[in-house]
Amino acid sequence: TLDEQGAGDFIGELGLFDPVCLRSASVRSSTEVSLWKMARVDFDALMTRQPQIAYEMIKTLSWRLSNTQNDVINELKKKNLDLTIAYQELKTAQAQIIEKERLERELQVAKEIQMSILPETLPEIHGYSFGAMIEPARLVGGDFYDLIPLGEERIGILIGDVTDKGMPAAIFMARSHAFLRAEANRCLPPGETLVTVNQHLLEMNRRGLFVTVFFGILEGDRSTFQYARAGHELPLLIDAAGEKHFLPMKPGQPLGIMPYPFLDEGSINLSAGDSLILYTDGVTDTQDPGGNMFREDGLLEASTFKPGMNAQEMCNQIFHKISEFRLDEPPVDDVTLVTVHKY
Repeated sequence: TLDEQGAGDFIGELGLFDPVCLRSASVRSSTEVSLWKMARVDFDALMTRQPQIAYEMIKTLSWRLSNTQNDVINELKKKNLDLTIAYQELKTAQAQIIEKERLERELQVAKEIQMSILPETLPEIHGYSFGAMIEPARLVGGDFYDLIPLGEERIGILIGDVTDKGMPAAIFMARSHAFLRAEANRCLPPGETLVTVNQHLLEMNRRGLFVTVFFGILEGDRSTFQYARAGHELPLLIDAAGEKHFLPMKPGQPLGIMPYPFLDEGSINLSAGDSLILYTDGVTDTQDPGGNMFREDGLLEASTFKPGMNAQEMCNQIFHKISEFRLDEPPVDDVTLVTVHKY
């Protein structure tokens, strides 16, 4: 709407002054009206008799043109302001995109560094096979594992889960892993190793993070596995007959909180055909699209050792079952598995 006219006003005056003028607007009545129509011939005759009417019409025309010009200027100012705001928003968005890309590059580098901490190849001991797999919920995560050669026929088997996710968990994970690997190489009993690591973590843990750990030493020639559990999930043992059971539970507390945490320590003998499955809570906490959890029942069902299968194939099988259960749901937590099989 450009303007509203009332009684005594006139419209279409440009057509009287300029014979080739194109109409610039349409007129629509909002009430019943009576109009007087004037042709150019009549207008010319009227101007001859009363030229002062032309002055009044030009004054009105000038006022209308001025208002139209002001409207155009105000509209241009508004558009200019809108463009300025849009440009600033674009600059901000561009800066955010650049920052996001920078962070993504840094996270990708952090992921590569974190993955390099994990063993590239798994050790070999006569009569045993090992398997491992990890899937962070984000680019970087808090889960870790390791298989540490400790001399002939001796392997340190480690799995851990840092509270929290993302970069803080990844940094704490790297420190925890470094302490655990260094102390493991001293070949102390698993419980003493975890107690020493706990002291290291307490000295630098200002954020209040903690880590659950399961660490054991496998002596291949003696077929013994001595372990210590610091608040971690109970390992699953499958015997040669296919019977499955979780290792007995005793009190165990995570590392990085208490000066003297309770540790669940024990030892088992592995017989031919036995399999041991270590995992983090991301396995049992996996959810399907309906919110149902994989739980220990899902792990028990997925853990079936078939004849001729090695530990890595069993690890892959369990992970495949987890993926099938989850469907298109993203992981809610890091998923880590370590498997051991004695032939």
